[in-house]
Amino acid sequence: MTTSTPLLAVDELSVVFHRKGQGETRAVDGVSFTLEEGRVTGLVGESGCGKSVTSLALMGLLPDRGVKVGGSALIRLPDGEQDLLKVSQRRMRDLRGSQLAMIFQDPLSSLNPVVPIGVQVTEILSRHRGMRGAAARREAADLLQRVGIPDPTRRLGEYPHQLSGGMRQRALIAMAVACRPKLMIADEPTTALDVTIQAQILELLRDLVTEEGTALLMITHDLGVVAGLCDEINVLYAGKAVETAPRGPLFADPAHPYTVGLLGSIPRLDAPRGEPLTPVRGSVNDNIAWADGCAFAPRCDHYTMECLQGPPPLVGASGDEEGPGHIHRCVNPVGRAGPDRPEPETPAAASEEERG
Repeated sequence: MTTSTPLLAVDELSVVFHRKGQGETRAVDGVSFTLEEGRVTGLVGESGCGKSVTSLALMGLLPDRGVKVGGSALIRLPDGEQDLLKVSQRRMRDLRGSQLAMIFQDPLSSLNPVVPIGVQVTEILSRHRGMRGAAARREAADLLQRVGIPDPTRRLGEYPHQLSGGMRQRALIAMAVACRPKLMIADEPTTALDVTIQAQILELLRDLVTEEGTALLMITHDLGVVAGLCDEINVLYAGKAVETAPRGPLFADPAHPYTVGLLGSIPRLDAPRGEPLTPVRGSVNDNIAWADGCAFAPRCDHYTMECLQGPPPLVGASGDEEGPGHIHRCVNPVGRAGPDRPEPETPAAASEEERG
């Protein structure tokens, strides 16, 4: 891991939604990570774990009412360091496109359906780089060609519905890199694509990071996708990071049972033929409050009574103290699980019994 000053340092990010008559929903609960220039950091987890809300908070795209955002997200910019969570909306509009960019999950709903692709790309060039007319169209065509869209000059006049899913996603990437942003966020950019196009899009993103030195935050539910792309991976569950590690240690020696469950849910080329996958049992809604213990306990095959004694701290995978490298949030990690440990009938029931 690099020891240079990170481009972005997110510290204890929290997002709480307030609904009238329904109380609070804590979507993100104290998430911390860093992004380095020229490197890819992954946020991994099931739908509902807080990945997309994290990205929307960083981009300033959450609604103004009914949402409380806490923590800090310090980014290094040419004019100094700023906290993305505290800048004005006007300042954020200037940063989006020039210094920050986001690639959304569904390109068809992200692109304007009644505006040609060329106009949507040149609008960014006009807004942030001051390019107009023929110069802007030439640059737009160069961007489409760079991301692998054939016959880019003709494509400038086409509408989103005239492009395939893969080309629409490439057009979004072209718009994202038009101003060579320092930070790029990709929110499930390959979910709706077939595996061949997925591989091409991931290769394109890796090439852009390498060539431009951009910091990329890759958000996905699929550990198979990040296996060949991310340098460091953060596994999220119920709004908290439960394991953080460089790619190699995470795949070679996962510590948190949730990480093990995600790995067991994806096919492996080295697995015996016909071996069934092992999905994580239950659903993401089967959890307890972090204040009462590990939120993953109701779905975990390794829980013990120790897991229900309050929020588990982050610790090093090979020691008792938190440190750089491989850390996790589990009092009974997979490598230490013992068959003779006492287990309650259900974590939720045990937690209620203790509080009662």
